[in-house]
Amino acid sequence: MSLDGYVNDRDGSAAHLYPDMDALHESDGLQESMENTGAVVMGRRSYDMAQGDYTGYEYQVPIFVVTHNSPETVAKGENDKLKFNFVTAGVERAIEQAKSAAGDKQVTVIGGADVIQQLLRAGLVDELEVLIMPILLGGGTRLFGDDAGDALIKLDKVAVSDMAGGTNLRFRVMKNGA
Repeated sequence: MSLDGYVNDRDGSAAHLYPDMDALHESDGLQESMENTGAVVMGRRSYDMAQGDYTGYEYQVPIFVVTHNSPETVAKGENDKLKFNFVTAGVERAIEQAKSAAGDKQVTVIGGADVIQQLLRAGLVDELEVLIMPILLGGGTRLFGDDAGDALIKLDKVAVSDMAGGTNLRFRVMKNGA
């Protein structure tokens, strides 16, 4: 996200946040995430950002897309590891299915401010990892919007590192006052 809290600009583009995709793909942080991830959950807008082509997508795992309507055609790039599952029954069901598919590995949520906000409100986030890029977008979609919920969510810092020209922040979500 941008330093001022946006995950895309006013036109819906996230391109300014990733000026060097090769550096991001080669970063230790992304490599570790790919190794430890057994399933991905994302929102429909994040899914649509690939414009129908997931050929060579970094996460070669089952992907659970939270949506109100499944697309008529599935994006290119599915294979024996990467399989798209469209979940219309809400974020709780998407997480349930993703956990089952992930086995002993983690479920990673990729993008989707609305999905992340829903998961935080539902208490379904164990860790929150945010890559802060050194840019001010001045508008767009906020990761933590004004309607993110009334509940106070406490975080415990796990790690801070440089990653792909930005600062990667990782927090444990404190649950039940712990």
